Amino acid sequence: MARIFSGIKPSGSVHLGNLLGALRNWVSMQDENESVYCVVDLHALTLPQDPEELRASTLSLAQMLIAVGIDPDRSTLFIQSHVSEHTECAWLMECTASFGELRRMTQFKDKSDKADFVSGGLFTYPALQASDIILYDTDQVPVGEDQRQHVELTRDLTERFNNRYGETFVVPEAVIPPAGARVMDLQDPSSKMSKSEDSPQGSISLLDDERTIEKKIKRAVTDSEGEVIFDSTNKPGVSNLLSILGAATGQNPKDAGKGLSNYGELKGATAESVIEMLRPIQSRYYELVNDPSETNRLLMLGADKAREVASTTLDRAKNNLGLLPR
Repeated sequence: MARIFSGIKPSGSVHLGNLLGALRNWVSMQDENESVYCVVDLHALTLPQDPEELRASTLSLAQMLIAVGIDPDRSTLFIQSHVSEHTECAWLMECTASFGELRRMTQFKDKSDKADFVSGGLFTYPALQASDIILYDTDQVPVGEDQRQHVELTRDLTERFNNRYGETFVVPEAVIPPAGARVMDLQDPSSKMSKSEDSPQGSISLLDDERTIEKKIKRAVTDSEGEVIFDSTNKPGVSNLLSILGAATGQNPKDAGKGLSNYGELKGATAESVIEMLRPIQSRYYELVNDPSETNRLLMLGADKAREVASTTLDRAKNNLGLLPR
């Protein structure tokens, strides 16, 4: 079994695009891999945070991951800041990376150009991201194209460290997971559904109630033609609804619209399917919300499992590097 690692940052609410595009793959990967999943709360600190909001969003995200099907008995699920080896290993990676490599990271350039305040952490966080991965002797990192550059940097850093100090870290491989549904904004089907507050009616939160889901899908952009067919180029709005309907019902998007004669029927069927899909997730989520001690128990168990692996890897790196043992 390969060991995989993925992390998710506690910013904004988890939406339908996250579930259908990534999280359902995370759940299925548990059956075929040794899976390590992490809420990367330290990455959120690259921007100023409200302490109470960060604490609440971190706990809520962990509860949502369990609710969608991440099983703490089959996977290692933990909070990044609960395992101090991440920050200690990050320093080793910062000292292995060059200034030029960090400066060339696309996300740093994009975010720093738009921000009034640019923290040093925003510049160096790819080193922390590398430590997240390598601490678990990770074989594979499932990523989208936008994150491939970070995995490539991690590979470069691990190979450089290994060449300098002997075989220490497993060199991870970026893998594109099985294609999940590509869920677009309901109001702007040319853009992916996101956590952005700029389009609240275009995104469906996993915690939206039935009435809100129905209203958002009823108001989804389609076109003036009236024909229910999948054609992402010429009918992006209709095709987005068919993608959502197909993912929710286990059908190919091209087949999901069979028997539907107009957009009203399509929107009704899509809303009903999404509501049914989210009902057990919401039920499990609120069970965990009402019993936070159970979530904390599961996260502590996950942190213990993670630390057992991470501490061994870090000790190996420190020894090979020549640091004096305690």
